[in-house]
Amino acid sequence: MFLIDTSDPDLVGRSTPDPLRYAFSRKKGAHAGGRMDVIEPNQVQSRLQNALELSNTQTHPRTTNGRCLYIHIPFCRVRCTYCNFFQYASSKQLMNRYFEALVKEIQWKSSFSWSQSAPFQAVYVGGGTPTDLSSQQLKELGQLLSSSFPLTRDCEITLEGRVNRFNDEKFEAALEGGFNRFSFGVQSFDNTVRLAAKRLDKRDYVMERLQSMVSYNAAPIVIDLLYGLPHQTLDNWRQDLESYLESGVDGVDLYQLIEMKGLPMELMVNQGRLPMPADTAMKASMFQMGVEFMAKHHQRRLSVNHWASGNRERSIYNSLAKTTAEVLPLGAGAGGNVNGVATMQLRDMDQYIKAIEDQRFPVAGAMNVPPNAAIESAIKSHFDRGVLSKANLDSVANFPVFDALIPLFKAWQKNGLVEVSQQYVELSLAGQFWSTTLAQNTIQVIRPLFNQSQSNTNVA
Repeated sequence: MFLIDTSDPDLVGRSTPDPLRYAFSRKKGAHAGGRMDVIEPNQVQSRLQNALELSNTQTHPRTTNGRCLYIHIPFCRVRCTYCNFFQYASSKQLMNRYFEALVKEIQWKSSFSWSQSAPFQAVYVGGGTPTDLSSQQLKELGQLLSSSFPLTRDCEITLEGRVNRFNDEKFEAALEGGFNRFSFGVQSFDNTVRLAAKRLDKRDYVMERLQSMVSYNAAPIVIDLLYGLPHQTLDNWRQDLESYLESGVDGVDLYQLIEMKGLPMELMVNQGRLPMPADTAMKASMFQMGVEFMAKHHQRRLSVNHWASGNRERSIYNSLAKTTAEVLPLGAGAGGNVNGVATMQLRDMDQYIKAIEDQRFPVAGAMNVPPNAAIESAIKSHFDRGVLSKANLDSVANFPVFDALIPLFKAWQKNGLVEVSQQYVELSLAGQFWSTTLAQNTIQVIRPLFNQSQSNTNVA
């Protein structure tokens, strides 16, 4: 018999008059997800070779919502105090060496049957700070990706980065290369907050660059804003939201600062050089302000933390990445999954370049994508959208999982996190704030249920 412990506050949340701020002690990691079985190191190269030599039509049937390319550019001029992704300083010589190796990897991996067997819906060049590449490199990279891989006619090709040193020449080169979406990590427009976070430019410059790129009317421009940073208050957070509208950009992500453990920020706070970042209750208030602000100004909501100002912003990669879409990783530190094999590529620059020169897959680790990956991806995707569909979840799981989870959903409803109906579970404002925690808890609960269902199927 399958039982859910609805008395566990870590699972169902606390009974509190204010679930938005106090349903759980703190938000869990930035992304929900499950564990995978590690592939033995001596099998990794052959497994990847086989995965890429088989086209999609030759592999076993499975649920998939698309294909993406992820290209990692692991360079930044400085490390922001909140950043856990920093790898290498933007040295021109090192970047040139890296770019040469990346070009070789793109040419090599695009030659496999899998790469040519179906079109890609989204391409994302992330980092790091990809905009630190030269104008010529940006143009060449975009053109190489478009000429090497089959892309859908409406493929979203995103360049991530900063406005710092991303002048009109670079912007125009990227456009000429085929990039058709630009995502900038503004994080805050407030000068005090930006300086404390080691953001390089002041508000006026950031605003000028954003408005200049918007004026081209050539591609959607979107920004990230981060709440919970040191020196942030409700007042300057409200001003950040106003500045988003003033900039005229096509979309915005509102992300919260999750943890500072092991980050430069932690050391600076411990040394008294920075004030403590916002606690969970304050971040919940900031989230509420953001949601209400976007509704007041009729911004189109794409997910629990992403909005568009019009119809131009689609956020295809971000949506697909939370589904069973396959992602071909390219570059040092990139992660992805192809034909049931999930990989994380080498972060060390010398090791990465040497592997490409030797035409070996530059992999730090590889895992088997588990049989329950589709249902776990569906759960993550649904929570990201703010609503769970009985028909969709049951279809993906291939058994009545929605009804089995009703005790959990009812407990969440009692604690003010969701509204439950016969066909849907809709997240409340509090549930939206805690969406990652709810998704992780659902995945935790569903694993034994899925395994039991698989065992029954195998016996039958």
